[in-house]
Amino acid sequence: AAFFVLFSPSSAMSVVEHVREMASAGLHSNVRLLSGLLLTMSGNNPELFSPSQKYQLLVYHADSLFHDKEYRNAVSKYTMALQQKKALSKTSKVRPSTGNAASTPQSQCLPSEIEVKYKMAECYTMLKQDKDAIAILDGIPSRQRTPKINMMLANLYKKAGQERSSVTSYKEVLRQCPLALDAILGLLSLSVKGAEVASMTINIIQSIPNLDWLSVWIKAYAFVHTGDNTRAINTICSLEKKSLLRDNVDLLGSLADLYFRAGDNKNSILKFEQAQMLDPYLIKGMDVYGYLLAREGRLEDVENLGCRLFNISDQHAEPWVVSGCHSFYSKRYSRALYLGAKAIQLNSNSVQALLLKGAALRNMGRVQEAIIHFREAIRLAPCRLDCYEGLIECYLASNSIREAMVMANNVYKTLGANAQTLTLLATVCLEDPVTQEKAKTLLDKALTQRPDYIKAVVKKAELLSREQKYEDGIALLRNALANQSDCVLHRILGDFLVAVNEYQEAMDQYSIALSLDPNDQKSLEGMQKMEKEESPTDATQEEDVDDMEGSGEEGDLEGSDSEAAQWADQEQWFGMQ
Repeated sequence: AAFFVLFSPSSAMSVVEHVREMASAGLHSNVRLLSGLLLTMSGNNPELFSPSQKYQLLVYHADSLFHDKEYRNAVSKYTMALQQKKALSKTSKVRPSTGNAASTPQSQCLPSEIEVKYKMAECYTMLKQDKDAIAILDGIPSRQRTPKINMMLANLYKKAGQERSSVTSYKEVLRQCPLALDAILGLLSLSVKGAEVASMTINIIQSIPNLDWLSVWIKAYAFVHTGDNTRAINTICSLEKKSLLRDNVDLLGSLADLYFRAGDNKNSILKFEQAQMLDPYLIKGMDVYGYLLAREGRLEDVENLGCRLFNISDQHAEPWVVSGCHSFYSKRYSRALYLGAKAIQLNSNSVQALLLKGAALRNMGRVQEAIIHFREAIRLAPCRLDCYEGLIECYLASNSIREAMVMANNVYKTLGANAQTLTLLATVCLEDPVTQEKAKTLLDKALTQRPDYIKAVVKKAELLSREQKYEDGIALLRNALANQSDCVLHRILGDFLVAVNEYQEAMDQYSIALSLDPNDQKSLEGMQKMEKEESPTDATQEEDVDDMEGSGEEGDLEGSDSEAAQWADQEQWFGMQ
């Protein structure tokens, strides 16, 4: 009698229906407890539930495990559910319908087998088993694939380097949902022409009011993915100025990233700050923002940014990268390495995390490992120059000038002759005495295009210093500093002024450099050297004090790295995920 009350498919709700109701209501912990007990009962008495009821219990139990992030356990239960469904399908084929009306609503309430497979694929992606995720989704017939299945497949194919399959899946998403903007970005990132992508949305643009901006948006991001930063910036600016899209955080973030790629760090920081003011909980792009602040020596701001981001979410790569940048520019490379690896663990597609980890490895002398990370960054972001710069620095650090030259020439041909690529090629040419004149020509071209491009100014100053053309160098640096203030430029100007015996002004330049970046060791050394020369009677005493301070600083640095060496011991963080 008790069995009938609990489980009979009568007018009263069965216990499985109660489980379904709780699952629909989001009571996952309750579902997990009850379904677990019911499944044990079913195991002890196979006749207790019908095959369809057992299938439902397995799915609802797996869903609750998924919610608790127990992905491997969830996969196990989803697999059992699919096996149960397979057996159920065979049974229903063998047995003809009895015409019982009660069976119809029950069969209609069965969880979708396709949805179960999608959840399994989600579990596999969380477990970083992308091949298994692709296999389970590939098993779903094309006609039965929903937009979210096609979107997940497209992303997985792209990650696996199966570009043709990825394009097909993204196009299928757009066919079903023509306003799927992330699918549009996916197609553009795979070199599908902007015009072709726009043609897939033309009908929707014409049929819905206030969507005229979409074709311009597609055009802008087509420029982004072809590396045409100037036209991308101009097009997004034209969108951002439109009253309806003014102060859009995504557009401001894209502009900030584009300015960064174009080497315009000042405008990049400005746009990131604007975006932050509009959305205090913004995470996307904050890793690049933190890197730019760290490069400028604003380590206190970087530390505050990192703390704020951790308070928002520690499950994104960005907070870890920002904290890693703080450690890197504080010369705590082991700590930076750990934080970069943790960021990669959270998001294996984080370019900034790969660059951080690569730079830390390079500075720790592990150049070959660093090269692997920079190559992966290039694969993910082939239009970002800083990825190539990192790789070329590794080649130069290992005296592989030929490889560096080949890479620099490839970048120059691929991304075009702009101030950044000209400077990068010149940087490699400066390493070989045979190509000094070529370096000079390239730098002159770069500075003709962009007289304020700091990297080009620094390299040209380095060349003039070798030739002992200090007056020319001073003129170059004064011109570059006319409309901007940069720690490195002020410091180099101080060095050149010392060379022509302009000691007082040199001291002023070192002071300005240190006011911009109090951690700039070279400016501090230049100032201390001048102070010694100004008071030769105290030189011996100052040398003793400097030796003591120097040894103290080295002790601190060694301490910080040895303190961080505990992170280096955790090798599981350091492997490519």
